[in-house]
Parts: sequence; C-alpha cells; structure tokens
Amino acid sequence: MCSHPVIEFFEKPGCATNRKQVASLREAGWEVQTRNLLTEAWSADGLQAFLAPHPVASWFNRAAPRVKAGEVVPERFSPETALPALLAEPLLIRRPLIRIGGVHLLGFDPAAIATALGQPAEGFLASSTPPGEGCSHAPGAPRCGQQGSEAPA
Repeated sequence: MCSHPVIEFFEKPGCATNRKQVASLREAGWEVQTRNLLTEAWSADGLQAFLAPHPVASWFNRAAPRVKAGEVVPERFSPETALPALLAEPLLIRRPLIRIGGVHLLGFDPAAIATALGQPAEGFLASSTPPGEGCSHAPGAPRCGQQGSEAPA
C-alpha cells in the first residue's frame, strides 16, 4: 500500500484565496490538513523554517492591512527585526505556509509543491488554473479584516 504525504496548509480561515488553493490541491487528489496560521503557537525556530531561504521582504503578506496602509514596510526589516514582528502579528505573515514532511514552503508555488510531493513540476495542478497569492475578493467587496468580510483579520 502506497501512502501519499499529507500537505499541512497554514491558512487564514475565511481567506478566499487560501480556500481556492486548498480546493485545487484536493481536486488533484492530495490530502490537505488546514491549520490556522493566525492562532498557531509559532516559535521563532518553527516559523524561521518556512522563511529562512527567502529574502526578508518576501516574508510579509502584501495584502495585510498594515502593509497596504504603509504602516509596515517589509523592505525596512532585517531578519532580526522581521521575525519578532511576524510572531507578534501573524496577519503580517505571507501565506500560505505549507509543510510536506520535512519540507517547508512559503507562499503558493505549484512547482515547489510538486517537487516537495515528488511529482513533476510540469503540469502539476494542470486540471485547473492554480490560484495565485493575491486577494480573491471581487472589486468593491470588503477585504479580509474589513467590515462585512468573511472572517476577522
């Protein structure tokens, strides 16, 4: 009996983009366990496993209200200042975070996910158009964290 790896998917509950990303993985036949990125008991080392290989500015969720408002400027952070800021305010963390066995991924990159699953990158999730990372709300609709949105930020 062959067992497939489980995809641990750290999401913001209620995020339409994360919901589409999970759906695309499940439609492709993968087992996905969703976890709440905002309430996970992150340690510095645990979060760093997802972030370390990437430039610091890419650690931040560009759709986070404080980033969009200019209150948080990802390019102004060093690794030493970014990690505590992200631990203190998980809404700032770029999502999703994905763990497949011992592989930690930042963001939704179908080619990286395929590689972590031992699949060829070409054609992975080809049965549908894989969702990107931007906000999936329709123009004019309330954004996550705004009144009328589907889940609190």
